Amino acid sequence: MVISVRYPVFHFIGMLQKIKSLCYFIFLYPYYKIILGSLGSRSKIISPLKIDGASNISIGKKVSIGYKTWLASVPHTGSPRCSLVIEDGTYIGNFNHIYATSGIRIGKKVLTADKVYISDNLHSYGDINTAIIDQEIKQIQEVTIGDGSWLGENACIIGANIGKGCVVGANAVVTKNIPDYCVVIGIPARIIKRFDMDTGQWVRTTTDGEFISE
Repeated sequence: MVISVRYPVFHFIGMLQKIKSLCYFIFLYPYYKIILGSLGSRSKIISPLKIDGASNISIGKKVSIGYKTWLASVPHTGSPRCSLVIEDGTYIGNFNHIYATSGIRIGKKVLTADKVYISDNLHSYGDINTAIIDQEIKQIQEVTIGDGSWLGENACIIGANIGKGCVVGANAVVTKNIPDYCVVIGIPARIIKRFDMDTGQWVRTTTDGEFISE
């Protein structure tokens, strides 16, 4: 007769996860609470790769920051202020890279997949006689990600605003502002759908976001 150990094993794994979570809130949560500008209740930062400029980073309630994500808010461009704000209920995937030199705000209940890049700056490359690594960092537009949006795997948001309730497709590179309730894909990203408030449906659009009449 074969005796199944399936359920005891699952129970043991569940217990380990509870212990791990308890240890986080006993030891790591108080540490992040001290070093960050603010940290809301029940928020988790899971084994970050780096946290630079921690005092300029504010994280809301019930936020989850995935494994090996790099968070930074450092005024390398000489901005008089610098902030990275992640609002309540947002889930940041694994291996994300979010780097503010002036301002990035990620709204409430935003979802990012793994390996997403969000930045409000670029490396300068104007001087061909100087290695790019030695040239100054260029400040571009501050970034806002609207409430309830979803950024797909490997998406890059560089000096652009994303509206509320938007879907950014996997591997898209967004460098221009996107209005509320749009679906964007591609390099550079272009709008392919918008939600039509009159019909209550997602409708195909031109790349400028104009509805295509059927």
